Amino acid sequence: MTTAVRRTALTIAELYDQPPLMDLPTFAKVSGSAISTIYQLAAEGRMPVETVRLGRKRFVRTADVLAWLHLPHNDDKARDAAQALSVEHVNESTSKRNGSTHV
Repeated sequence: MTTAVRRTALTIAELYDQPPLMDLPTFAKVSGSAISTIYQLAAEGRMPVETVRLGRKRFVRTADVLAWLHLPHNDDKARDAAQALSVEHVNESTSKRNGSTHV
């Protein structure tokens, strides 16, 4: 019996902590696509963002990924927004576990 491997998406804060070049497996997590699909799209030149080839590896620019997701570029305001969203998400998750509702 085979079990499906569940990919975990990156949080906004983790996205802002990425290096300037993001590898394709990480981009697959960000986009919610299978890694094989991302490699196929890159080979066909049909990626939603430009790919950069260094040797045999392909990368995408993190700034391009942020723009594709309509997120502000990595500056102080963007980092503050990401931290605020992460705190809201944690508070919401804690409320749901405790059974309380936040109005």
